Amino acid sequence: MIDRLINFLEQSPVNFLAVKTITTQLEEAGFKRLDPTLPMNGVKAGDKVYVTKNDSAVFAFHLGEEKLSEGGFHIICAHSDSPTFRIKPNAEMLRGGMLSLNTELYGGAIMSTWFDRPLSLAGRVILRTNDVMTPESRLLHIRRPLLIIPNLAIHFNRQVNDGVKLSKQKDMLPLMAIGTGEIATGKVLLNVIATELNVKVEDIIDFDLYLYDTTPGCRVGLHNEFISAGRLDDLSMAHAALEALLMGASEKPKRTRIMAIFDNEETGSQTKQGAGSPFLMNLIQRLVMAQGDDMDGFHRAVEQAFMVSADNAHAWHPNYTDKYDPTNHPVLGGGPVIKFNAAQKYASDAVSSAVFESVCKAAGVPCQKFVNHSDVAGGSTLGNILASSLPMRGVDMGNGVLSMHSVRELASCADHEYCIKAFRKFYEL
Repeated sequence: MIDRLINFLEQSPVNFLAVKTITTQLEEAGFKRLDPTLPMNGVKAGDKVYVTKNDSAVFAFHLGEEKLSEGGFHIICAHSDSPTFRIKPNAEMLRGGMLSLNTELYGGAIMSTWFDRPLSLAGRVILRTNDVMTPESRLLHIRRPLLIIPNLAIHFNRQVNDGVKLSKQKDMLPLMAIGTGEIATGKVLLNVIATELNVKVEDIIDFDLYLYDTTPGCRVGLHNEFISAGRLDDLSMAHAALEALLMGASEKPKRTRIMAIFDNEETGSQTKQGAGSPFLMNLIQRLVMAQGDDMDGFHRAVEQAFMVSADNAHAWHPNYTDKYDPTNHPVLGGGPVIKFNAAQKYASDAVSSAVFESVCKAAGVPCQKFVNHSDVAGGSTLGNILASSLPMRGVDMGNGVLSMHSVRELASCADHEYCIKAFRKFYEL
């Protein structure tokens, strides 16, 4: 299973490619794509369908024998995006005979971890068509190392090991080439894109491109017990949800199973493809009505639903024990982690925690709990944001990881397998 996760991460360097990887596996398992611009008529029990939004979010439904209004639904949510650097428009910067690309930070990355690593570009490119309102979108995944952000030598920065404040604009610009006649044209990046996609430069209108580390994920440790890879937060949870959904793809579930992979969690979820959008709520309403019910049926479905908001948790770090709560610090290999916060940054409460803990017990996997050290502020996730439009019972959970938001994160192989088992059991209930 860990080899499948590593391959999934390798095929998913950015949000757009992650959704492409997921939809490919969904279709191989018999899921059919729905066009949200068309009426959702004719859906019936047992149908397996999915919808995408913005090419960067995906919502899959395995409809149960019970109508949504009768049995509600079980939903697992995760997100497709991870901290990185976005390529700005007019990105080429020629300085001292060397070409760099202008970037901006996306999400809360540990910027220093991006130095001196082989990087490349991935995302989507928008191409000109005869219809101004519907340009063509093409995915781009440059697999060879193309860029690098070189560190400043310690001889010029003697305090580097004492902590240095980094400038997003000055220090984090990736180097692309040594000066040649080609650089003077100002179209090096466009030429690279055109060559990769086999299109004309003049047909490229715009792009959403991001940096990613080309070094593959791998197992680490005396007994290969760790996984070291980029984007574990949160693609490992997306992968676990997908695996659990596909394991039951040949079944006829009693209750509808939903997998929702949102985008833009790392920047607040307030986009049309994020958890703050009404898009998923609208989809569920439409499916309820396609089953012959009305808005009252939709509200009944929501009242019977249960959400697992799956976003990774902070595992205990043996070098920084003072950063953790003294009695609630999950460890790597200890199983899925239920997350609590008195300020309501997480959706978990005593009821939803009890439900998920019982799910884990039924699946035969251990379960842990996480609360922030009271003097150390923590992050938030998509659970409460989604619950503000779909007021479901729900729990925020994830697997413990170290180096969260580094270019490479560290997790337990056993935890990933535990999580898949728990998600599988959750869908079965």
